[in-house]
Amino acid sequence: MFKDRWNQWLDDLGLRVSSLDALPQLTMLAIPVGLLSGGVIILFRMLVESSQGLLFDSNEVENYETLAPLLRLLLPLAGGLLIGLLWQYLKKSTRQVGIVHVMERLNYHQGHLPLGNALAQFVGAALSIISGHSVGREGPSVHLGATSGSQLGRWLRLPNNSRRTLVACGVAAAIAASFNTPLAGVIFAMEVVMMEYSLVSFGPVIMAAVTATTLTRAMYGSMPAFIVPSMQLGSLLELPYVILMGMVLGTLAALFIALLQRFTGLVTGWPVWTRCTLAGLATGLIAMVVPEVMGIGYETVNHALLGNMGLLLLAGIALAKLIATAAGLGLGLPGGLIGPTFVIGAAAGGAMGIIADVWLPGDIASPAFYAMIGMGTMMGATLHAPLAALTAMLELTANPNIILPGMLALIAGGLVSRELFGKQSVYIELMRTGGLDYRHNPLTQTLRRMGVASIMERRIKTLPSEVEHSTAMDALANEPKWIIITRDSKPAYLMPAADVARFLQDKEDGDTIDLTEIPADRNEIQSVDFQATLQEALSLLNSSDAEALYVIRRTTPGIERVLGVLTRKDIESSYRVD
Repeated sequence: MFKDRWNQWLDDLGLRVSSLDALPQLTMLAIPVGLLSGGVIILFRMLVESSQGLLFDSNEVENYETLAPLLRLLLPLAGGLLIGLLWQYLKKSTRQVGIVHVMERLNYHQGHLPLGNALAQFVGAALSIISGHSVGREGPSVHLGATSGSQLGRWLRLPNNSRRTLVACGVAAAIAASFNTPLAGVIFAMEVVMMEYSLVSFGPVIMAAVTATTLTRAMYGSMPAFIVPSMQLGSLLELPYVILMGMVLGTLAALFIALLQRFTGLVTGWPVWTRCTLAGLATGLIAMVVPEVMGIGYETVNHALLGNMGLLLLAGIALAKLIATAAGLGLGLPGGLIGPTFVIGAAAGGAMGIIADVWLPGDIASPAFYAMIGMGTMMGATLHAPLAALTAMLELTANPNIILPGMLALIAGGLVSRELFGKQSVYIELMRTGGLDYRHNPLTQTLRRMGVASIMERRIKTLPSEVEHSTAMDALANEPKWIIITRDSKPAYLMPAADVARFLQDKEDGDTIDLTEIPADRNEIQSVDFQATLQEALSLLNSSDAEALYVIRRTTPGIERVLGVLTRKDIESSYRVD
C-alpha cells in the first residue's frame, strides 16, 4: 500500500514539475539540493585542510613555501604518481570529471551525472590539492554539487527538464559554499554552466545558493574570503590604464586557454599514470623556483591584495602559476581552474599596479587595488563570464569601489580574449578539443525546459488491432482523443478516436473490427520515457519513422504504464506563438 502511494506521489510530482510553471515545487526541491551540496563541500574542504594541516607547523593550510626545495619537487611528483595509478584502474568514462564533464552531461545526457564520477572527483581532486598541485577546489566542488542535484532528481524519478534545474541548483550551491558568495554562485550557474536565464530556474537556484551558504557560514563564519582595507581609484584619469590592464589580462587569459588546449591534445593516447606523473614533475620543477604556485594559492592572493609583494615576484608568480596550472590540468590532473585564475589575475594586476605607481603622475590607486581588479578580470576573460566575475569580486572583497573599474577591465579583457585571439569560454574550448560541442540556441533551451508530460494528451484508450464492436464502443464512452492500437500487446499505431467513432456508426453490435483496416488516419508510434524533455522527444521523432510518441512510465523492471501521447504538432505548438 505504501509503495503504491509513494509511486503515485512521484507520478504527481513528476507531472507538476514537467511544465514551465513549476516554480513552487522546484524551489522547495532546491532546499535539499542546497543542503546536500553544502554538506559535500564542507566534507571536501575538511578533508583537504585537515590533511594540509599535517604538513605544516603553522596555522596556514597552504604554507608550501616553507617546505625545502626537494620536498617541493617530491610532493607533487608523488601525488601525481598516486593519482595516476588510481586513475589507471578506473574506466575511462569514470575518469571524466569537473565542470566540462557537468556541461557535457547537461548537453548530451540531460543532466544525468553518475555517482562514480563524483566519487572519483572527490578523492582525486583532494589528492591533487593536498600534494600541492596548481589546481583549485571550485571545479571539483561544482561537479560534486551538480551530482547532488542530479542524484536527488534521479531518486525522485523527476523528468529530465526539472533534473537540469536541480543540477543548476547544485552548481550554484557549490560555488556559494566554496567562496561564501551566494550571488556569484547563482550567476555562475546561469551564465557559465546553463548559459540561460529564466524565471523558473532563477528561483530554485537562488534558494539552493542561500541554503548552502547558510550551512557553510554556520560552519566557517560569514567573513569574506579576502580581508582587505577599503580601496578605490585615485582618479578617473586612471581609467585608460585600467583598460590597458584589462587588455593585458585578456591576453594572459587567451594564452592560458591556448596552453591548456595544447597540453590536453599533446598527451592524447598516453597512459594515465604517465600523464599525471609528468604533471607532478612539471609542478615540482616550477615550485622549486617559485613555491607560490603550489596549492590553490589563496594565501598568495591575500598577500597581493595587501600589497606585500614586489614587481618581479608578482610577475614571476603570474607566469609560473599560468604554466603550472595549464600543464597540470591539461595533462589530466583532477582539479579546478577558477582559484588559479584568481592567483594569476591578482599577481598580474598587482604587478601592473606597481608599474602605474612608478610611471603614472598624480595620486593613483594602490597596487593592491589593481590586484583586486586583476583577480576578477582574469576569471572573467577566461570563463567569458563578466557578470559572475564582477559579482565574485564584489562579494569576495566586500568593496563596492571595485565595480566601475572592474566592469571596464572585464569588458576590455573579454574583448581581447574573444575578438583578438578568437577564444571562447575555456570550458567550451576544452569541450571542442575533446570533439564535443555545447548547443545552447534559444529553441533548444526552450525545449529542454519542458518535459513531455507537460504537453502530452492524457485522454487515450488502448485497444487491440482486432476488437469487438461493443468493446470499442465502451472505449469511446469516456470520449478519448486518441486510440492506441496494439499488436502482440505492444503499441503499434495511433488513431484519432473520432475516426473510430465515425466508422462504428455504420456497424452493428457483435461485429469484429480490424482497426488497422478501417479508413482512418493511423500514425506509427514509438515510446518515449516520462522523464524525457521536449528536445529529446523531437530528436526521437527526427531520427525515426515514428509520427507520434506514447509516454511510458517504468515503475518496476519489465512493467510499463502508458500515460499519454504527443505528436510533432504538439511539440511545435509548445514554442510557437501565433
